[in-house]
Amino acid sequence: MKRTASAVWKGTLKEGNGLMYAKNSVLNNAQYSFRSRFENGEGTNPEELIAAAHAGCFSMALSAELGKAGYAPESVETSATITLEEATITASHLVVKVKVPGAGKEEIEKAANEAKVNCPVSKVLNLKISMELTLL
Repeated sequence: MKRTASAVWKGTLKEGNGLMYAKNSVLNNAQYSFRSRFENGEGTNPEELIAAAHAGCFSMALSAELGKAGYAPESVETSATITLEEATITASHLVVKVKVPGAGKEEIEKAANEAKVNCPVSKVLNLKISMELTLL
């Protein structure tokens, strides 16, 4: 399986702007700029997209790990916060809320730690990943 996305940037770093595209996706003509990346301007930015990818990937990986342990999660809700310091992405912090009928705290924590390490996006990020886990 291969997935492709593209971006076009026009102008200087601070005054320019760009668009991001991905085939068959909501990421179609997604506007980004210096202001949306480093200030509070309108639009998206690469770090926000990485955070979304990490949250989505982790949620699916946790569901898979729980399934391997014999549990069917009712819900897995994940938010990811990407830290950008001096032009380097240094960390991702996951805040996870999970509801798994019949599973104990230890089983859920074990599955969450496995998912944190083995989620494909975690592997490619190769950075510090922290996690807060709440059982619902």
